[in-house]
Amino acid sequence: MDSSLPATEAGGAVAPPPPVPAARSGDAPVPAPGPRLDWRIRFALLALVWGLSFLFVKISGAAYAPLHVALGRVVFGALTLLAVLAFKREALPRNPRLWLHLAVAAFLLNALPFTLFAYSEERITSALAGICNATTPLFTLLVAVSALPGERPSRNRLAGMALGFLGVLVVFGIWNGANVGDPVGAGMALGAALSMGAGWVYVRRFLTDSGHSSVALSAAQVTAGAVELAVVTPFLTSVPTHFPLVPTLSLIVLGALGTGVAFLIQYGLVRDAGATVASMVTYLVPVVSTAAGVVVLGEVLKWHQPVGALVILAGAALSQRPQSPAAGKRGGRGRDLPDA
Repeated sequence: MDSSLPATEAGGAVAPPPPVPAARSGDAPVPAPGPRLDWRIRFALLALVWGLSFLFVKISGAAYAPLHVALGRVVFGALTLLAVLAFKREALPRNPRLWLHLAVAAFLLNALPFTLFAYSEERITSALAGICNATTPLFTLLVAVSALPGERPSRNRLAGMALGFLGVLVVFGIWNGANVGDPVGAGMALGAALSMGAGWVYVRRFLTDSGHSSVALSAAQVTAGAVELAVVTPFLTSVPTHFPLVPTLSLIVLGALGTGVAFLIQYGLVRDAGATVASMVTYLVPVVSTAAGVVVLGEVLKWHQPVGALVILAGAALSQRPQSPAAGKRGGRGRDLPDA
């Protein structure tokens, strides 16, 4: 749920990629595309990879501190994306101002939410963390309406936000005094979703017209996130001295697949099936994360958690539903948000 461009991953929701600029004189020729895997298979693979990311965070966290999990995730993700960038013979951006925007995006979409999810899963189940991640599209809409000039929500979007946040209350079992096991852990997971929502609004505002490909921007963004975490981690936690096999492999898979390969799958999915279809993967991620937590880790769900998850997903779906032209004329509908 990669938070690298064009989509957020686990934690993450889905957002369309920035437009790929037309070839300029002197650019390397674009090779003819080879055979592609059916988009339905790639759709399922993407949901599986992002849904399992919460499982990998939990397994990695059994041996590594949360900051080490977050750092390893972006390091292996950056290495994967940089390798793809080299294979495509593309270069990283060179504009210092653009790198400043990338650093902010990396903090909001990678460094902060990955750290919060790692800390949260010390306190709550991976299944609940995946459910909280499903609120990212709602936070994206909320931040966009608040921060982007001229962004007026339609009735569907307002109703979707209200329904989605009602679902959060159901997940938390608010009638039992927010009985979620650990409200701090759940709050961290929701904070991660809020951070990614703000990050996607920032990306839309400052990075979508940068003139660089999505692969270059994503590689730069995740690399910036790796640098940010590499700077602060030594001051906040001790250096690991043991590297158990299973947690280490889990961390490598989390970064290389969940933050690297998943982006490439998503980018191709948006290209071949469209952003709207690709955004629907958001609805399968909590299903996969919940199933993985229950089956692999033996996690126990309270009845209201999957019910609340369904309400959240219904709200997210409603917020993305186009408003009828007649309603738009009556309500003065503003610009559409991207599928998020």
